[in-house]
Amino acid sequence: MSEPAPQGGGAAAEDVVAELRRRGVDADASPLTRALYSSDASLYRVLPRAVARPAHRDDLEAVLEVAALTATPLTMRGAGTSIAGNAIGPGLVVDTRRLDRVLAIDPEARTARVEPGVVHAALQAAAAPHGLRYGPDPSTHPRCTIGGMIGNNACGSRALGYGRTADTLREVDVLWGDRAAGPGEVEERLRGIVAADLAHVRTTFGRFGRQVSGYSLEHLLPEAAAGGVARFLAGTEGTLGLVREATVALVPEAPRRLLVLGYPSMAEAADAVPALLAAGGGALVACEGLDARLADLVRARRAVPELPRGSGWLLVEYAAGAGPDGLDRLGPALVAAAGALGHREVIDAGEAAALWRIREDGAGLAARSLSRPAHAGWEDAAVPPAALGAWLRDFEELLSAHGLETVPYGHFGDGCVHARIDFDFADGALRFREFLEACARRLADYGGSLSGEHGDGRARSELLPIMYDAGSLRLFGQVKAACDPSGLLNPGVLVDPAPLDGDLRPVRAAAAGAGPRATLRLADDGGSLSAAAHRCTGVGKCVAPAGSGGVMCPSFLATGEEKDSTRGRARVLQEALTGGLPGGLADPALHDALDLCLSCKGCASDCPTGVDLATYKSEALHRTYRRRLRPRSHYALGRLPRWAALAAATGSARLANATLRWAPTAALAKAAAGVDRRRTVPAFAATTLRHWARDRPGAASPGRPDVWVWADSFTDHFRAGPGRSAVAYLESCGLRVGVIEERACCGLTWITTGQLDQARRIVSGAVGVLAGYVDSGVPVVGLEPSCLAALRSDAAEVVGDADLPAAERVAAGVLTLAELVTRLDLPLPDLAGVRVLAQPHCHQHAVLGWEADAALLRRAGATVAAVPGCCGLAGNFGVERGHYETSVAVAETHLLPAVRAARAEDPATVVLADGMSCALQLDDLAGVRALHLAELLEGARE
Repeated sequence: MSEPAPQGGGAAAEDVVAELRRRGVDADASPLTRALYSSDASLYRVLPRAVARPAHRDDLEAVLEVAALTATPLTMRGAGTSIAGNAIGPGLVVDTRRLDRVLAIDPEARTARVEPGVVHAALQAAAAPHGLRYGPDPSTHPRCTIGGMIGNNACGSRALGYGRTADTLREVDVLWGDRAAGPGEVEERLRGIVAADLAHVRTTFGRFGRQVSGYSLEHLLPEAAAGGVARFLAGTEGTLGLVREATVALVPEAPRRLLVLGYPSMAEAADAVPALLAAGGGALVACEGLDARLADLVRARRAVPELPRGSGWLLVEYAAGAGPDGLDRLGPALVAAAGALGHREVIDAGEAAALWRIREDGAGLAARSLSRPAHAGWEDAAVPPAALGAWLRDFEELLSAHGLETVPYGHFGDGCVHARIDFDFADGALRFREFLEACARRLADYGGSLSGEHGDGRARSELLPIMYDAGSLRLFGQVKAACDPSGLLNPGVLVDPAPLDGDLRPVRAAAAGAGPRATLRLADDGGSLSAAAHRCTGVGKCVAPAGSGGVMCPSFLATGEEKDSTRGRARVLQEALTGGLPGGLADPALHDALDLCLSCKGCASDCPTGVDLATYKSEALHRTYRRRLRPRSHYALGRLPRWAALAAATGSARLANATLRWAPTAALAKAAAGVDRRRTVPAFAATTLRHWARDRPGAASPGRPDVWVWADSFTDHFRAGPGRSAVAYLESCGLRVGVIEERACCGLTWITTGQLDQARRIVSGAVGVLAGYVDSGVPVVGLEPSCLAALRSDAAEVVGDADLPAAERVAAGVLTLAELVTRLDLPLPDLAGVRVLAQPHCHQHAVLGWEADAALLRRAGATVAAVPGCCGLAGNFGVERGHYETSVAVAETHLLPAVRAARAEDPATVVLADGMSCALQLDDLAGVRALHLAELLEGARE
């Protein structure tokens, strides 16, 4: 990743870093770090010169001082979820997420004092005990920062009821770009600029709520409410000053209800908005548009709550503040005003949360909703709500004229439309520019705003002359000069804008080409690892400090480092594939980023754009180490089923176990295999499941079984108990049960370590064996979730074309135990009074689903709680040298605290973990024996 000499005579990266470190600020200019921060959630890629991570608010003064001293441009960054290219820059990028303290909550004044890196969700958690909440809630609320919200004047779904970020600001402690200015001097300059052109400011700015583009000069008018300078700072995108601290208003948390209204199209849904706003009488908290295609995408992954008839919906949330009676009266009035095809009032909180989750994942889902990838660019334009229906129709007409498509959604009650558009960058960016300019001109006819909440950034700043006249642009220039006369703060944004078609990441990817065809199939991405890696649009669901609500991303939750997130790894992989890293896929920076990836597949299901880092890591490892010397753990752990089969075939399993129990030989074996010395190595089963099945009484009885049990490598050679329990339980239900005698390994350990040539041979063999059993019509059940998940997802990726049909039949035909029990409606034991704490395996969460298991346990009478997240062992990951601390930290994120709490409350709580990795982790770190579902169904309780 070579770097040209800094423009404008600025200092070299190493000098900038040295100056920052001299002042106690964490800073870095490594190729890895620069790659991580080269993009946000926009289409743009700009390599920073260096990255700073301040840990104290006073560090921001040092950062600004060093930027001025070294003539280095400075760009502030929160969670990096900016969609317009607001949080990337060519100089020093400042990650503020360590400035994360909620300094005070004043329940009486209903205010909070926060540092800029406080995550929105953390502020909500701090306010909730006082019956308060922070009003604006962007869809990125689990990870976006308050500083970032101030930068963009973020709004979110409930801004209709609670206002924009600007409306909440009471005080802001800001370091202006002009460090020579005295106290209050910059503020006086700003007021003077507006005072000199009052009529123009009064008639041009603040015309409707979502006029976010440009500088919001209306807040500096003499008649504006107190705190105008603070409110003015919202939406300035870090171009004028650095926020060290902010005092924001909170609002009382009030009861709300959700009404879903169905319409024939999104435009007709938009037509209904003015009548709904009038009927709501100020009681609407949110009025969101949702296209049916987004719900269909989610429906392909998981269940979606019932929705009324229509191709487009409005999610209308309302509150009256007068108690339940007031709420009940408003619903019928809204329905009467809606003119909808149908409606549904969503009473269940779980269903409401599921619908809001679809809306919140809209940016990621929309990126994969069309026949080709869809992008940001024309992302959040807004018009006065009364014109929304007409604008949507014009927008669709413009799309059609340019051969483009989109899936519109957004804040319809505020007149703001989100759209991911299927731009094709094969022409560079010619059509991209033509379309954006055409949209800006048509939008101007409506008096609309280029941005309704995401800011102008690199995507729209160049278009401001279409929206604003020369007088307004002159005022913007004066404001910039008053606050940041050296022009170091976020250059290229708002004033002296960068070209909207410069530094586009998709153009760079298109120029680099698809690269060599992947060894894995990557069918959804045309066999291109580059196309797969560029699924990541940077929405950052993986960098939520409290997690995604699923599994993604366990390593980030453990370390808090960008490089250990799904997004961070995808960004570095993109750089490796497009020439940004000189070593390509073998570059040390990429392998540093991939090192702590657990291959848990959590991102495959939890990332809205379907990024699957486990798969990409396998491909990268394969290309890096093919026909080269590999790490020791690849030979030992990556081929573990082979060694287990060899031990069973030679009768040496007992000797191997004894060797691993004696400390001196165990230490030697672990060192040779690349295993951490603190890890307990799992023992080989004294009798494999297949040997037990052959030797047990009645094994030779004639007749076709009613059920086949697949003895995967781990159930066969290590954890045979669940296999025996499954046979016993199924036979107790009156079924004849057979254990498949042939060896059929799923190849998972070869796949995760990138040994794909061997994996193809192994998986093809397994598919060949299992296809015959599946094709016989007799149900086949798998017991180890990671192995069964490999059959359902990885097998089709690995095998050759000739074996693909069989792989697809096997993927559809081998069932989990819960699926089998449900399909056959088998009798269940009475689990009334039994409390079950379950750790679903990551691959089960991502590929198989755990819903059937949960439903089965509840039908049996058990009280069930499922632990989110990953156990931290993740196959070979947590066993390998160098991963122990992270493995333990991941376990401490969710699993171990949940087990301790459950056992403290009820020592008889059953801990359920079907995955061998999860069971080993619990035994190793907590001394807890976890049961498999088969053991629980057979009657075991501990």
